[in-house]
Amino acid sequence: MPPGAEPHGGEAEDTLAVLLKASAAERAALLGGLNHEERREWRWHWPLWARRAQLAPAGDWRTWLILAGRGFGKTRAGSEWVRAVAERDGAARIALVAANLAEARAIMVDGDSGLMRIAPEHRRPKFESSLRRLTWPNGAQATLYSAQEPESLRGPQHSHGWCDELAKWDNAGGRAMAAWDNLLMGLRLGDDPRVVATTTPRDMPLLRRLLAEKDGLAVTRGSTFDNAANLPARFLNAMRRTFGQSLLGRQELEGELILDRPGALWTRALLEQCREPRGAAAAVRTVIGVDPPASADGDACGIVVCALGEDGVARVLADASVEKPSPERWARATAEAARLWQADRVVAEANQGGQMVASVLRAAEISLPLKLVHASRGKAARAEPVAALYEAGRVRHAGLFARLEDELCGLMAGGTYEGPGRSPDRADALVWALSELCLQRAAEPKIWVR
Repeated sequence: MPPGAEPHGGEAEDTLAVLLKASAAERAALLGGLNHEERREWRWHWPLWARRAQLAPAGDWRTWLILAGRGFGKTRAGSEWVRAVAERDGAARIALVAANLAEARAIMVDGDSGLMRIAPEHRRPKFESSLRRLTWPNGAQATLYSAQEPESLRGPQHSHGWCDELAKWDNAGGRAMAAWDNLLMGLRLGDDPRVVATTTPRDMPLLRRLLAEKDGLAVTRGSTFDNAANLPARFLNAMRRTFGQSLLGRQELEGELILDRPGALWTRALLEQCREPRGAAAAVRTVIGVDPPASADGDACGIVVCALGEDGVARVLADASVEKPSPERWARATAEAARLWQADRVVAEANQGGQMVASVLRAAEISLPLKLVHASRGKAARAEPVAALYEAGRVRHAGLFARLEDELCGLMAGGTYEGPGRSPDRADALVWALSELCLQRAAEPKIWVR
């Protein structure tokens, strides 16, 4: 999509409106008749290239919240709104607030859709990194702030604000809420102070508070796939295949705010906190948890790979679960996971027939030790000690496991399951694996008395 700009009025704007509606041949003919000023401006006229959802809504709003999936074009919409404000009003004083200063610079200023990249060269702002400030040729200014430092927004006055990835702001100690409140109390310059917040939704107090506001809020919602014309087809296909209609996909791609269930053993925030890159620590032991289906046409077979690191932290490495498998298929999938991850042991639930489970796995040529476990409590009850390991920081996820994490967030304290599917097979496999790695009691020393 070519760079764009806000309209500048007059005859040039009328000509640009005609260009927008013209066919390719008509556009070429019209371009030949443009004067120098019109030819210089038409490529930067943002309404020519924007989707309607990327343009500021009409009405007397104070906060415009763009709540949409990744790749929707939120950053571009925010940048173009700021540029329009700055070019229209040389007295504008704009706050640019991100999760931290590094992201404010990398995304809001220098990014592919940042303010330095979308501006025409003859109207590009000057960036002074030591002052964290952009200055446009007409005198308008924008200053960078970190939401991790709410006090930096206490005192400065602004006419406008742009807050990027609001749901990523660190809420520890109420910092996110304090940063937002300090920004609002400083929006007291000019006749019409306004703020734009662009974010992919996540359940956090500040976002819930904004959505509950009745007055002065305009909300734009959208999906990753709304911007399909500007995204690689391979990326879109991979997103559909990997995340589908999982809760994570609905949140990160469809832009739906997924609220944590009251009483759930796992929350989205907890799972995000435990994420880390693969290979963070060498494994001293690797176990595969298996939750076989009750029948060939029943639920999925949960197959989850977990490892215990040298640092004493357990890591979820892979979700190799298979949907509606035959015994031969889930056994082969388990054998393949064991070979791929060089597992030390397979731990399989045997409530549906221990000998059958053992025979099927042996037939798949699994030569490593097999431990059959019998469930004496419900799935959610068995999961509570494992959830406590997460709370204590003793488990990490080496990647995103959308369906597994959906099931974890459906396990409720008290023994019920309210997640997707009929049964949390993936979550149960994870519980068996992590219980084997972290919750096995060491043998108690015995004292012999002569």
